[in-house]
Amino acid sequence: MPETTPKGLARLAYGGDYNPEQWPESVWQEDVRLMREAGVTMVSVGVFSWALLEPERDRYDFGWLDRLLDLLHENGIRADLATPTAAPPAWFYRAHPEALPVTREGVRHAFGSRAAICHSNPDYRAAAARITRELAYRYGDHPALALWHVHNEYGVPVSACYCDTCAGHFRRWLADRYGAGDPAAAVAAVNDAWGTAFWGQRYGSLDEITPPRLTPTACNPAQQLDYRRFADATMRENFTAERDILHELAPGIPVTTNFMTALSQCDSVDYWAWGREVDLVTNDHYLITDGRRTHVNLAMAADLTRSVAGGAPWLLLEHSTSGVNWQPRNPAKRPGEMARNSLAHVARGSEGAMFFQWRQSRRGAEKFHSAMVPHAGTESRVWREVVRLGADLESLAPVRGTRTVPDVAMVWDWQSWWAQNLEWRPSEDHDARERADSFYETLYDRHLTVDFAHPEADLSAYPLVVVPALYLATEAAGRNLRSYVENGGTLVVSYFSGIVDEHDAVHEGPHPGALRDVLGLTVEEFSPLLADQRVTLTGPDGATLTGDVWSEFVVPRGAETVWTYADGLAAGHPAVTRHRLGEGTAWYVSTRPDSAALDVIIGAACEDAGIAPRTGLPRDVETVRRSGEHGDYLFVLNHTAHDVKVPLDTPGTELLGGEHTAGHLAVPAGAVRVVRLDA
Repeated sequence: MPETTPKGLARLAYGGDYNPEQWPESVWQEDVRLMREAGVTMVSVGVFSWALLEPERDRYDFGWLDRLLDLLHENGIRADLATPTAAPPAWFYRAHPEALPVTREGVRHAFGSRAAICHSNPDYRAAAARITRELAYRYGDHPALALWHVHNEYGVPVSACYCDTCAGHFRRWLADRYGAGDPAAAVAAVNDAWGTAFWGQRYGSLDEITPPRLTPTACNPAQQLDYRRFADATMRENFTAERDILHELAPGIPVTTNFMTALSQCDSVDYWAWGREVDLVTNDHYLITDGRRTHVNLAMAADLTRSVAGGAPWLLLEHSTSGVNWQPRNPAKRPGEMARNSLAHVARGSEGAMFFQWRQSRRGAEKFHSAMVPHAGTESRVWREVVRLGADLESLAPVRGTRTVPDVAMVWDWQSWWAQNLEWRPSEDHDARERADSFYETLYDRHLTVDFAHPEADLSAYPLVVVPALYLATEAAGRNLRSYVENGGTLVVSYFSGIVDEHDAVHEGPHPGALRDVLGLTVEEFSPLLADQRVTLTGPDGATLTGDVWSEFVVPRGAETVWTYADGLAAGHPAVTRHRLGEGTAWYVSTRPDSAALDVIIGAACEDAGIAPRTGLPRDVETVRRSGEHGDYLFVLNHTAHDVKVPLDTPGTELLGGEHTAGHLAVPAGAVRVVRLDA
């Protein structure tokens, strides 16, 4: 089995992307001195250095990287060494211009940015393998090497290319997927899977198939869905090719690539599939400052990353010390927010906190992106907070190897999201990511730690499972959710779920297709609402709830009606139902409740699941537990502007301050406390 933790790293990882090639070597000594002052334990190097490492085809210059790695080792700093394959050099594109990707509209991108790559291009694949092999030969046994970092943020900013090379690769992929490598056998299966009888799109051979390029109106949705799968699989092929070279030539060093699991930041990668291919799951996360509670999205991304890792410890490989530079408005982080963000990731399973980047750039597109050493230098608030965070992370070394303890699960599937986002759905206002955000926020405000799960995964460990959006649901997923409920679980399913199969074909029979049996109902017709419309729901006690975006004509087939539409086109029909099935219960929500209404519904489901309300915890005070063989650790993060006291069932020692605490824990405004609970 490959190693899964950075080699030689005895503490939590702390540091960032280090790009010394942007600075004269006279700065390097100052850098490592400051790294030691800040408590840095590891830096990522070489991410965009291909042009320096291989200034022309087959001529390599490793001298500067030799000197850098030796300097890091002499100062006790580990290296996360990247293969620079996200940034092919100008000489490569001059020789192979066809390696630049082509958009769906037929426009070829130009050199001058980053990650402008046709992942099907054989010349790119060969060049990437060569530079990876050279790095592995030279540095596989270097004493500073802790981790291999392949490429950078696959899928950002380009995942799919629509060139002729990709067209041929796509046809071979279809032959493998639908015909076990036989193109003749595959074409009939493709016609069936894509429903090409519609609009006369039938193919006589795979040679007639092209990528889903720009068409006069909506392109075949099943074809588009398969092309997204193909693009994702093609990037993953390139990752595994580099990974396998590194495993062969540098055994004992774990291999990763940095994910971007936040649903607002990368929608082109199926991270369930990628999580199985890396030795250590790592993630990049940046706050989206759109006016919402950014710490909730952060917690969601961290929980999702941990879930992709199968519950095992993972590593935050990038986030920002303060503002970023690529949003419409890029505010600075408030005092203390950087540490709170960092420790929130650690609470939810990260084995450290890394940043982009170490020293703020003077040139290039990211010169206004914050860094550990800002333009203002060491006489700055950011630097003082960087040094303080390094000391705090050193104090938290005992949490290494422990696992975050979840309370409930949320079903999420990237391929369902891809399918739902295709053209001509019943309402453009129904957004799968928005539903996931909303359900997650409701659970977060109930102080519940969430695991995410694939719809076909084992759910038996969770008393409550929520399904905020599962438009594409396989028959296997339907059976899995039914088994979960029959065996005592409590399930909550939101509208427009269970509708189509893996080929975007509507399940035979009434909606909700694969979920009819577990929910105990059918849906005769969708009735999406106009932008300014609302519906009122009434319950058995006369209480009312409010919804928007969506309504349905629901027909119970064993389910009981809990709330009813009081107005709108579906007036008198069930709006929220509850189905007792076997030992468990399945809830169905056929509209988009506002936040107060969703909390009422989730609260009722929590009662069914036996999850008691967590009283005594104010809103925006986050509590998360990590547990391991040698003890339990309670993280408490106060995201409010007020000092709070949190009930403490078990006494313990607060690691960041050293004091013993019992009965309650005082947490100042904006602060974090971590208690090692007494056995």
